[in-house]
Amino acid sequence: MLGAAVLFGTTGTASALGPPGATPFTIGTLRIVIGAAALWCSAPQRPSLSELRRHLRLFALGALGVAAYQPALFTGTARCGVALGTVVALGSGPLFTGLIEWLWMRRVPASAWWVATAVTIAGGALLVLAAGEAGTVGVAGTVGVAGTVGVAGTVGVADPLGVLGALGAGLSYALYAVAAGRLIRLGVHSTEALAWPFTLGAVLLLPGLIGQSLGRVVEWRGVLMLAELGLATVGLANGLYGYGLRTLVPSTAVTLTLAEPLTAALLGVIVLGEHLQPFGWLGAALVVAGLALAGGVLDRYWS
Repeated sequence: MLGAAVLFGTTGTASALGPPGATPFTIGTLRIVIGAAALWCSAPQRPSLSELRRHLRLFALGALGVAAYQPALFTGTARCGVALGTVVALGSGPLFTGLIEWLWMRRVPASAWWVATAVTIAGGALLVLAAGEAGTVGVAGTVGVAGTVGVAGTVGVADPLGVLGALGAGLSYALYAVAAGRLIRLGVHSTEALAWPFTLGAVLLLPGLIGQSLGRVVEWRGVLMLAELGLATVGLANGLYGYGLRTLVPSTAVTLTLAEPLTAALLGVIVLGEHLQPFGWLGAALVVAGLALAGGVLDRYWS
């Protein structure tokens, strides 16, 4: 799961090194299309329509999460600023996941999960806000499923519609995680449990490309960027994510993926030459502490 989070965290850096010209929605949609193909290429069997029909509601729920995440986060970051919108999405994702498990599966997270999640969210928030303070690119908006790409890290203000959009992104990610975890526990192979939602999500997003400019993504630099975004941050990352969901409950998994902003921050400093504010390093330390708590005690003390 941590390996998946590290790959998720390369999204911002990869897009920053890519060519300008294409909109984040275009790049995000193409990323999902390529990633879905990559997941099917690594699946142990061909797509099963009978499996799809048998668990259609769960697959549809996961696809809705994949497709809704992108425009929801765009709304949040456009109206609140990238940093603030990302903090709300990043922080609400684990909480929504725990709430859904509580209401749907009657599984109440143990107190250790709340502590670990709170510490990790606080650290991630400091990291993202530190990036926003400096106007950086690599940290903000790379949360999990289909994060934003190549946008400046502004802090912004708490616009109500923007906050709702960011909360919608957190809820969308939670729906995707819970649906995938439920499918795996029903016997669906982890890769297929993720490949179908991404495939259906891509179908839902593709009409939005009509009238969109591809910019320079068709040039070699853009092709390399999309290969990294699609193959590594979706295909390989979600393959690892699905493997982790075989043994971790979704709320734990989503908490562990908060290693993503830590990875993005470090890559921004090391690769892109960005400057991280001092409280950003405090945030990094909190993320590490929270992840240590999450990895060490959560499943053992699950109630």
